[in-house]
Amino acid sequence: MPAVTVENPLTLPRVAAPVAAHTRPVLAVATAPSGFEGEGFPVRRAFAGIDYQHLDPFIMMDQMGEVEYAPGEPKGTPWHPHRGFETVTYLIDGTFVHRDSHGGGGVINDGDTQWMTAGSGLLHIEAPPESLVMSGGLFHGLQLWVNLPKSDKMMAPRYQDIGGGQVKLLASGDGGALLRLIAGDIDGHQGPGITHTPITMMHVTVNPGAELTLPWRKDFNALAYALAGRGAAGAEGRPFRMGQTVVFGTGDSITIRADESQESRSPNFEVVLLGGLPIREPMRHYGPFVMNTHAELAQAFEDFQAGRLGTIPADAR
Repeated sequence: MPAVTVENPLTLPRVAAPVAAHTRPVLAVATAPSGFEGEGFPVRRAFAGIDYQHLDPFIMMDQMGEVEYAPGEPKGTPWHPHRGFETVTYLIDGTFVHRDSHGGGGVINDGDTQWMTAGSGLLHIEAPPESLVMSGGLFHGLQLWVNLPKSDKMMAPRYQDIGGGQVKLLASGDGGALLRLIAGDIDGHQGPGITHTPITMMHVTVNPGAELTLPWRKDFNALAYALAGRGAAGAEGRPFRMGQTVVFGTGDSITIRADESQESRSPNFEVVLLGGLPIREPMRHYGPFVMNTHAELAQAFEDFQAGRLGTIPADAR
């Protein structure tokens, strides 16, 4: 970790720390519980226990792995439906194959992102390729769910495949942090992800002892999730570490810093930063569906059971 990097961040465009900014305070630090998803791959539930008012427009995020599989151990998810939101799968290490009932999908590898707009609904599967099942190997990634506003919930499904080479690479002003901008805008730099709900998503690597302060839209929320290592957040220096999520309050900049001493397994502090424009509509989430009302959830289940969300392709049964 991580798959996409550069030897010398000082060669990259810089994001300067904003002057006279109001740094967002830390409202809470939540520890992600561990669990299992799909056919049994380990996950950390990054947003568990956080009030939705601080997450909107994000719904949930799982850190998948980090796990070193032995031959025969890699696992995925069986065919399952989605409706009403977008899934963002960011693969840091390993390989995953996506396929859906509309003929979409593809393969993502180290550093790639797949952005799937489920919209009106589809059936979907995520699985390691046969070669990885046979050989085993490292698997590590994130899956983020982003809500869609009511006006877009029944739009046609869509895919975006964002290769690791397309991610916008940036550096902090002093070169102490490497930023991988997947979606959104930071200091005039634009990530490749096309979003229906305005968001910012980036993976940052902060060198030991370095501090990163970024401008942040006032109308966005702000979250930080530690993938590896340890550090602190906000001007108050609130500690957080691997498997913990920081919820920031209001302001126009965010600050994180890495501890001088890091873990032997990760030489740097690895953090995902997220922000989005709250939709502020009723949200009802049950299983694989995210809608506005209980009646719409019931309709989604009825449509799924009636086969209106698609059927599993014959060659995949």
